[in-house]
Amino acid sequence: MYPDDLRYTREHEWVRAAGRPWIVGITHYAQEELGDVVYVELPSVGAHFAAGDEFGVVESVKAVSALYLPVDGEIVEVNPQLEAQPELINDEPYGQGWMVKVAPSGEGELDDLLDAAAYRRLVNELRA
Repeated sequence: MYPDDLRYTREHEWVRAAGRPWIVGITHYAQEELGDVVYVELPSVGAHFAAGDEFGVVESVKAVSALYLPVDGEIVEVNPQLEAQPELINDEPYGQGWMVKVAPSGEGELDDLLDAAAYRRLVNELRA
């Protein structure tokens, strides 16, 4: 449910940092809490963000939630499928439901993120 090869934020975003660019999305827990996703607003390619900056919005039948970029960097690609199929976020949060690809500013960005075990503990605390 929380792949070991990803890094996670306390705000429930994930980063896949195998190769370049890095891929960012929201976790299974986040999509589950949101419910059925009906709309996603993502940034333009070329936009620069600092870690923790709001980079978009996801809207579901339950709520509207801000998205926070886990790392400093430049957006190099936005998932084109999400405009027509935002439900991919619910169906495949770690696959076809990815949101953006980012060229990170530095490798140390991952040091501030949670590994899968720490993220699982966070989710368990939230569910308790």
